Parts: sequence; structure tokens; C-alpha cells
Amino acid sequence: MQVLLVEDDEGVASALAELLGHAGASVVRTARGADALHRVKGCDLVLLDLGLPDMDGLDVLRTLRRASAVPVIIMTARDSDGAVVLGLRAGADDYLVKPVRKAVLLARIDAVMRRVRRAGGEQSGSSAAVVAGPVTVDIERREVTVAGTSQSLTKTEYQILATLAARQGEAVSREELMLEVWGTAVVGRSRSLDFFIGQIRAKLGGLPLHTVRGFGFRLDS
Repeated sequence: MQVLLVEDDEGVASALAELLGHAGASVVRTARGADALHRVKGCDLVLLDLGLPDMDGLDVLRTLRRASAVPVIIMTARDSDGAVVLGLRAGADDYLVKPVRKAVLLARIDAVMRRVRRAGGEQSGSSAAVVAGPVTVDIERREVTVAGTSQSLTKTEYQILATLAARQGEAVSREELMLEVWGTAVVGRSRSLDFFIGQIRAKLGGLPLHTVRGFGFRLDS
């Protein structure tokens, strides 16, 4: 399991990294919220402090939730009921108030990961091809056809299209698409995403790919 540890206190971060390492986890450390958004791809769990030097941890969480379903456990000194409610409503899977006993932290991590594994088992779906208007996306074979004729897409174009196809009928945020393709949920890639969306639409005539204003894109059937 790979854990992204977002904590600006060096002493706390070192102790947590050592604890998680002994428990068999691989730890990626960062002290800044912006860096966390760059490094979350490929991680199985995020341990997130709220008092970060560059941005509030809740803003990190809200941005992350538009991009990824990775489980997040908040670890913070903010102990009011209001802070807990805000954290959970922003998308945290659990909320722990520092200091946290080692055994409690490991037990909470195990509980969150068990829920994730159960949900993954329940949601495992078919790998059948996705039909969107005249376009067919065969995710298993990585093939795209228009009215039966094979189309050539770049790797980036295909990644964007496959991500949308896997969530057909759902609005997918710009952040989630950027995280999937470029490994970052920050806005710096936004213009690039618009360019590739335009290329996909130009190559795949009739594709029901719609812009969801202020959020992202949706691929209909």
C-alpha cells in the first residue's frame, strides 16, 4: 500500500512515516497542499493535515475529491465538532484529532481500506465495449471505431476518452481527467485538456461528448 502523507511538521511526519513503514506501507511525504495534488496519483490512501503552509487542508481535500476517490483520513489538531463536520462533508473518509495513538491510527487505516476493498468488489463491472452514438470504445482491446471503421487516437486522446467511457452518462470533472492523464489535479493543464477534447471531437464525428459548464465533461450513449 502506498500512502501519501501530507504533514508540514517534520517531527510528526518522520514519526508517522516510520510507523507506516513498519506496518508495510510505502510512504510519499509532502509538506505542501499544492504538492499533494501533484503526487496523489498511484497512492492508495492520503493522510492529510489541515494546517498546511500554502493552503488550507480542506481546500486540498475539496480539489482532490473533484479528481479522485482515493480514501482520505484527516489528521489535525482542529478538534471542534464544526471542524469535524466540515472535514467529513468535504469528503474525508475519517477524521482523527492529534495526538493519535499508534494502534488507533493503524486500526482506522485498516477499517477505511476494508471499506474500499468491499466497495471495489461490489463495483467491479463488465469490460464490454462502450457505445456512444456512432463511436465504439473497446476499453479491453484499446480500440476506437466510428461506424465500424477503426480510428487512430494519440495516447493522450485515448486516455481521456477511455476515462469518460468508463463513466458513461456521468459528469467527470476536469480535475479527474487531468489527474488520470497527467498525474496532477492542478489547473495548469486545463488548456491542454481543452485542446485534446477538441481533437477527440474533430476525429470522432457524432461523438456525444458534452461540456458540463463549470465542472467537466460527460460522454452520453
